[in-house]
Amino acid sequence: MIRFGKGIVRMRYVILILALVLLIPSVIGFLNTRINYDILYYLPDDIETMQGQDVLLNDFGKGAYGIFVCDGLTSKEQIDLRNEIIEVDHVADVINYDSITEGQVPIEMMPDSIRNVFESRDGQGCLMFIFFDTTSSADETMDAIETIRGIAGRRCLLSSMAAVVTDTKNLVMEQTPIYTVIAVALALVVLFLMTDSFLVPVIFLVDIGISIIYNLGTNVFKGEISFITMALVAILQLAVTMDYSIFLYNSYMEQKTHYSDKNEAMANAIAATITSVTGSSLTTIAGFLAMCFMTFTLGLDMGVVMAKGVVLGVICCVTVLPSLILLCDKAITKTHHKALTFSGSFLSKSLDKTYVVTAVLLMLLWIPAVYGYNRINVYYKLDSSLPQSLESVQANEALENNYEVSSVSMVLVDSGMSSRQTEQMIEELSDVEGVNFAVGLDSVVGPLVPSDMIPGEVRSKLESDRYKLILVSSAYQVATDEINQQCGQISSIIKRYDPESMLVGEAPATKDLIEITDHDFKVVSLVSIAAIFILILLVLKSATLPLILVSVVELAIYINMSISYYTGSTLPFIASICVGTIQLGATIDYAILLTNRYKTERIAGNSRKAAVATAVKTSVASVFSSALGFFAATIGVAVYSDIDLISSICLLLSRGALLSMVIVLTLLPSLLLIFDGVIIRTTVGMRGCIEKNHHWHNKAGNPAASVS
Repeated sequence: MIRFGKGIVRMRYVILILALVLLIPSVIGFLNTRINYDILYYLPDDIETMQGQDVLLNDFGKGAYGIFVCDGLTSKEQIDLRNEIIEVDHVADVINYDSITEGQVPIEMMPDSIRNVFESRDGQGCLMFIFFDTTSSADETMDAIETIRGIAGRRCLLSSMAAVVTDTKNLVMEQTPIYTVIAVALALVVLFLMTDSFLVPVIFLVDIGISIIYNLGTNVFKGEISFITMALVAILQLAVTMDYSIFLYNSYMEQKTHYSDKNEAMANAIAATITSVTGSSLTTIAGFLAMCFMTFTLGLDMGVVMAKGVVLGVICCVTVLPSLILLCDKAITKTHHKALTFSGSFLSKSLDKTYVVTAVLLMLLWIPAVYGYNRINVYYKLDSSLPQSLESVQANEALENNYEVSSVSMVLVDSGMSSRQTEQMIEELSDVEGVNFAVGLDSVVGPLVPSDMIPGEVRSKLESDRYKLILVSSAYQVATDEINQQCGQISSIIKRYDPESMLVGEAPATKDLIEITDHDFKVVSLVSIAAIFILILLVLKSATLPLILVSVVELAIYINMSISYYTGSTLPFIASICVGTIQLGATIDYAILLTNRYKTERIAGNSRKAAVATAVKTSVASVFSSALGFFAATIGVAVYSDIDLISSICLLLSRGALLSMVIVLTLLPSLLLIFDGVIIRTTVGMRGCIEKNHHWHNKAGNPAASVS
């Protein structure tokens, strides 16, 4: 590795020029990477709800849909408004009472159940169903929604998933730059405290910033990324790669005490850093890649981008950062200040006397931690993560309060089904508890309206060559147990009439999301634990140390998650899936660092207490700075962001970093002391410690001292 280090030093100017040049295609790539704001888009393509969306788009030309809530409009104003909306680009259709009957069926002839579909309870408002010819996640749909809002003014509100996606986009674009600046500012404060130069933190952030831009730019090869990935990538990359910069700089300063030539010192620092940083990054990468095993492909999206960011962070750390430090070496010296130092002496001395009590008390925390962890409240309703002031959220509330409509789903059945069968099926659907109405062409025609009175253009709105389209309204909110049960009942009814029928919409899609992510949560947890267990097994060459280290960090994870239960917090579903694996991958390094030093000291012939004391004293500064850096990079986002999906993840990660630090520095040393005998018998290269201890005890003439 020393040859590699010398090559980097020799080519430092070329590396810096190349690094700057590569920023150009990276920025272009970033600007051309599409951001997807629809979480339901990441459901598997082979499930019924997703296949049904394709049918809607291909057979009816209907992709996304919205429910337009209008108050205080006359009949003429409603007609004029509908005519304006239908002219908006990518609006496929607008269905209201007049559009279905085209004025040929007097409203008095319509049953109350149908009239109530389009009129509010007080008779002052009306509903329109707006269909778009693009999906909820399409840019064209979001542009159309903004245009419709401009046309309609304040008296009308647009509800549904497409509107929520649009508001999410606007909020993310507004807040991401602000909380990124907050994260950078807080990270700078920590780095100023941890390093001995006012310039070094700036250099660190320039290097990390370059790697983040590379990561964002290379996402262009994926075509698009989720808004959650986009919102978190810079923050998490900053949080998990900051340590690498600190390690290289500290190594460089140490090497300068051995070599008078700064270039030679840096070459040796790079050689030392590659080995340590590569090993450290593997566990973090493994944690991110574990998310790729999710059936819900948002995990794949996040996992690939975050893992790529860590790899690019390591590459920049051993190439761009050394070049920047050498270029600014004189300025670094001129801006020198005293760094904050940490001593682990008090901690190591207290553990020497209380390690058994400490271990027992902390291990007892498993009981409330597991209890709370298994009872975390999780929500899946996507607009629950948004501020109540947004138009889409207000529209959903108005729809529920004035029309008793909380969600609308669509049923697709065979167009060959007879009118009588369809009417009968619609009657059954209407009788399902919580269903406000079920409307199809046959229910509109009914026994009182001759079929030939319905124009072909109107018929095409609700019927294609292959399918009939039926709208089903529910009084139950999306993602509740009631609507999930209702979706099951509706599905059972329509399958009886047509085994190939499909139930489509936000409610059934969210039901699928709940079932899929519940399975994914278990898979991701197992994969991340197994992968990191194997990595520790290979690094420490021990059968018992991986079990001890993973258990220690998992306790911190369980405590972190269970706090949400005990404080009465409800978490977004994605937080409960990804936080555990990220915390495990990012903070297991604290435990590996301390354990490696313990191993070194034991193999050198020191007693178990001396080895653990030295490990704690020498590791506390690195562990503390790493945890504090992670905390600083994420806590600002948690406090500032109005998007609960983002703020909850960052709050859990910031809290998790501190909890991992505390548990690693207290419980792990205690367990190393208690299980020392088992560890040295099950770890490659440590069995000699037994003989060394016996030799030392015999020489000292103090057999009783063998306990230590």
